Amino acid sequence: MGDILITDDERDIRELISDILKDEGFTTRLAGTSEQCMAEIARERPALMILDIWLKDSAMDGIDILKTVKREHPEIPIVIISGHGNIEIAVAAIKQGAYDFIEKPFNIDQLMVVIRRAMEASRLRRENLELRRGEAATGEMLGESAAFRALKSQLDKVTRSNGRVMLAGPPGSGKETAARYIHAHSTRSESPFVTVSSASVEPERMEEVLFGREGADRGVEKGLLEQANGGVIYFDEVADMPLGTQSKILRVLVDQQFQRVGGTAKVQVDLRVISSTTRDLGEEIAQGRFRQELFHRLNVVPIAVPSLEERREDIPLLAEHFIGMFNRTQGLPLRRLADDARALLQTMLWPGNVRQLRNVMERILILGEAGGDIAARELPSADETGPEEGRIVLSGGLATLPLREARELFEREYLLTQINRFGGNISRTAAFVGMERSALHRKLKSLGVVTTSKAGGRVAYVDED
Repeated sequence: MGDILITDDERDIRELISDILKDEGFTTRLAGTSEQCMAEIARERPALMILDIWLKDSAMDGIDILKTVKREHPEIPIVIISGHGNIEIAVAAIKQGAYDFIEKPFNIDQLMVVIRRAMEASRLRRENLELRRGEAATGEMLGESAAFRALKSQLDKVTRSNGRVMLAGPPGSGKETAARYIHAHSTRSESPFVTVSSASVEPERMEEVLFGREGADRGVEKGLLEQANGGVIYFDEVADMPLGTQSKILRVLVDQQFQRVGGTAKVQVDLRVISSTTRDLGEEIAQGRFRQELFHRLNVVPIAVPSLEERREDIPLLAEHFIGMFNRTQGLPLRRLADDARALLQTMLWPGNVRQLRNVMERILILGEAGGDIAARELPSADETGPEEGRIVLSGGLATLPLREARELFEREYLLTQINRFGGNISRTAAFVGMERSALHRKLKSLGVVTTSKAGGRVAYVDED
């Protein structure tokens, strides 16, 4: 869960804290002097420090260590403990960057609450920093399909405004990438892009995470809204936001100001808001789980992010992009896709969308052959073709049908897959399957297969009428 460095000149105290933390799943290191503490930090930076203010037989006291660590490693959260504490010491520690101050003898439950909050705040700051620095921060969009071009056209239009955007689409389809694209190409591109992972924050902590907190004994800790000032706040899976928080976010959207938890002063912010959801927010509103007023505030410009099934033409391009990315970032083999692998990738089912494709390519590069092209047999669906090359294992339903019905069902599914693979382009489909275009049209009509516009492209389906 995390490596915690405990520094206290009383052996019993540091070992007691260590035993408690180990029971909670943390790993710990112990130091009895300032010299031991600084040596441990130099050896490996901890995830969090618990630091006593008064250290006997040490060159530095706790405040000196606090100042040094915050100057050299500001990302490390530090909880100060002291048996000689008073309000002046607490305020001094908070001003120097301590996360919190606990007076001995401390309550174990209080200590664990403070440690968990400090670890969570540190994690959120670290994740946002990594995302801003990482490749995803560029908001790179890849694709050539009609559905992708339609999406990118919509995104390009909203980059020129400050309008609130609601991105809707299935899990893993690239909604955050779309949000980062808007940010990267807007006038706010040099300002922060801060993500609020609504599903990963405990409901009782949501307001503190968003609005920050303050107090005479705690100092001021900025929340994510304040960290995003001047830039973009991105509400990922906004439907998971607690109802009580929704009403307060609604007020922020109206007033562009809020109060920190425990504070009285108004904090002014200038924010652009982008939200995303995989759910039907209309149904969430009907069930009383989402506020209709907030929906109307956030849904100024609704944009649908297509699933990978709706942009099968882009699959080889995306797969090759991930191969190159894993080669640069992890040193994995730089391999190309064989033609049979490209074709199979375009016909596979992708319920996890782009995220699933990324994971599949990473797994192949880690577990696959060291060199040569990536062949179809290395893909996850290779086992479904059976042990003998060239054989097709029939599904139970297909195997029970007479030949004529089985052939018609196979032809329908095969042609549906190929048409969708080529983005509804009948000419390209006819060329691949080896049929004249007119013959293909007749065959599709006999099988009840039609095409329609969806997400900016053509999609084939079976007309049941």
